[in-house]
Amino acid sequence: MIKRVADMGKERPVRQHAPYVYILASRRNGTLYIGVTSDLPSRVWQHKTDQVPGFTRRYRIHTLVWYEAHETMQSAISREKALKEWKRAWKIELIEDRNPYWRDLDGEIA
Repeated sequence: MIKRVADMGKERPVRQHAPYVYILASRRNGTLYIGVTSDLPSRVWQHKTDQVPGFTRRYRIHTLVWYEAHETMQSAISREKALKEWKRAWKIELIEDRNPYWRDLDGEIA
């Protein structure tokens, strides 16, 4: 969604970001990471360039294999927490329903 805002008497477009839940993988059937963000393109770039210290950097988890937009951050956080409780097999099934070849979906997001 694009919203227009006044900038010193001029209007300019400003991209509005939706909350997302996302799954990154180190490789097909590899280590998974589940996260939530309000700016998916920037967050994925941060993971890919190892700007995020911790788990994803340590285990080289850089491939966006699944994501889901939400209306509110509250619903995205609830979904993230639920997915983290899922069995690994369920997470893999969720990924493969939409992305059977575990392609990097980074190019799909704007």
